Amino acid sequence: MPEPKKQSSNRKTGLRRSHLRLKLARAVNKKSPVKAFETKKTTPNVKVKTVKKAAKPAKKATKTTKKAK
Repeated sequence: MPEPKKQSSNRKTGLRRSHLRLKLARAVNKKSPVKAFETKKTTPNVKVKTVKKAAKPAKKATKTTKKAK
């Protein structure tokens, strides 16, 4: 029986759609504040800044004096 054809070149994994997308997502995550998901299992390293609400300053008690007429 004849043998199957051999590949003329190695498979180029860098040109696969998934690899191109991964490369693009990593490039975006380095520069952009909006992060892109790289793969299903790995998420971008997002550091969320939480804004703490400042405590309301206590109201000063004011004396109310009644003027005598």
